[in-house]
Amino acid sequence: MTDLTYSAIAVVPSLEQAEALAADCENLWPEPTGVGSFEIEDGSGLFEVAVYFVEEPDRAGLALLSTMHGAKDFVISEVPQIDWVAHVKRELAPVEAGRFFVYGSHDADKVPEDRIALLIEAAMAFGTGHHGTTLGCLRALDRLADEGYAPARTIDVGCGTAVLAMGAARLWPDTVVLASDIDAVAVEVAEANLSANGMSGSVLCIEAAGFDAPEIGAAAPYDLIFANILKGPLIAIAPDMARHSKSGTVSILSGILNEQADSVLAAYQAQGFGLKNRESIGDWTTLTLIFE
Repeated sequence: MTDLTYSAIAVVPSLEQAEALAADCENLWPEPTGVGSFEIEDGSGLFEVAVYFVEEPDRAGLALLSTMHGAKDFVISEVPQIDWVAHVKRELAPVEAGRFFVYGSHDADKVPEDRIALLIEAAMAFGTGHHGTTLGCLRALDRLADEGYAPARTIDVGCGTAVLAMGAARLWPDTVVLASDIDAVAVEVAEANLSANGMSGSVLCIEAAGFDAPEIGAAAPYDLIFANILKGPLIAIAPDMARHSKSGTVSILSGILNEQADSVLAAYQAQGFGLKNRESIGDWTTLTLIFE
């Protein structure tokens, strides 16, 4: 996806509508470089249609197609050279992951009193909890809390919305929490989400590629590391993750397709990590590892 420059994403209520809309998008001009449709993994029964272009898309044509197929308007965004964040804006149902309740402002009246509530608007960065990757990480975090784990230093690498960093900061108010992302937009969104949750200052947000920032090195070693990114970057940062870990450090990894999980696990085992837990949600696997 490194050559994509625009994305257009719309939401429809059924698989049939999604497939029909995706088929018609194939005939757009400029011609899209990719078209896909899939079910949103939040139990809502809604489907997304995503269209990618290397040129400015035909906005009028997309608007016409969305109307014809009963879809919400396409959200058109310029995609970074590496698609670290999903530029998507849509209303989503709340997500429950153990003690966590992730919601948008349109569902503020549904927040249970006995949960850790995190307000995340699906705006400019990946990580609302609806995707199988973020949901898997939240479940893994919930299990750690059940086990009585209490990290002193935590980092969320490739943080997107910073929902994972915020979850850790809410669970353990005394922990030092950092959140980094290679994309400046994601860092801005992370800071905005912290403010929206009354958590400004509880997480240090940094623009960085992987662990490449002085502040990250200064806070190492970490007791808990999140990396919800993609297979390639996960494997690339495995040696750095080991260098920023200590005996007993727990790492929660996702952004991994089920068929990629064994190769990612092997790369981390080669760096001294052992498997603690493995969970698949839909097409995606979350690995919980412990540094030995």
